[in-house]
Amino acid sequence: MKTAINLLLPVCFLMLTTACQAQNESGYESEKLNYTLEPVITGLEIPWGMVFLPDGSMLISEKSGKLIHLKNGTQTEIKNVPEVYKRGQGGLLDLELHPDYKNNGWIYITYAAAEGEGEGGNTALIRAKLINGSLTEIQKLYKGEENTTKGQHFGSRIEFDNQGYLYFSIGDRGNRDQNPQSITRDGGKIYRLHDDGRIPEDNPFVNEANAKKAIYSYGHRNPQGLIKHPVTGEIWDHEHGPHGWRRNQYYSKR
Repeated sequence: MKTAINLLLPVCFLMLTTACQAQNESGYESEKLNYTLEPVITGLEIPWGMVFLPDGSMLISEKSGKLIHLKNGTQTEIKNVPEVYKRGQGGLLDLELHPDYKNNGWIYITYAAAEGEGEGGNTALIRAKLINGSLTEIQKLYKGEENTTKGQHFGSRIEFDNQGYLYFSIGDRGNRDQNPQSITRDGGKIYRLHDDGRIPEDNPFVNEANAKKAIYSYGHRNPQGLIKHPVTGEIWDHEHGPHGWRRNQYYSKR
């Protein structure tokens, strides 16, 4: 895998360079595409996640803890966002809409949270509704344990599959030698839940003693990308780390 990545990176860089070398005042040109870049929002510090609402407006999370609603060029900061544990890579993280958002209004959010035992924080998953510029009906669905003051590897992405299962990730939290390989510990995992936080009865470790029942896959470093393949419906996982990416085998069998 390492050799393949080393070969691919220069190729990708060359493709990007070739595509952009014909830049002019009106945009960019390549052999197959002509396009222009137009900023839709400026002044962001570290935007982490974004989703488009049915009306075409956009929600954007900033690691600092701000949740921004962009509509018709106007930025509005959403109220009643949970307090985040801001340390290193931790803060307000990913956003995802329920597949039936038009009817139920659920928005799913991951963030670094300080509640729970121990000093520091860990990744939490909530769902909430957006009403009159404020988050309401906030429900905590999962909180990684144990807390730590380490500032790296919170994950975290959210995705739904075609069956309506909810997946989200938590990185190894800087403890690569213990968390990822133990199903009794959070961290270095991808989790699967029902949309209301219940644990599916067919999760792979649901009958294992002392296991974290929400785990769907383990052995991860810092999975910061989850996406559903538009054709096959498979869930793909992108690892933030020296090995670049992987397709998780649990997912490919579903």
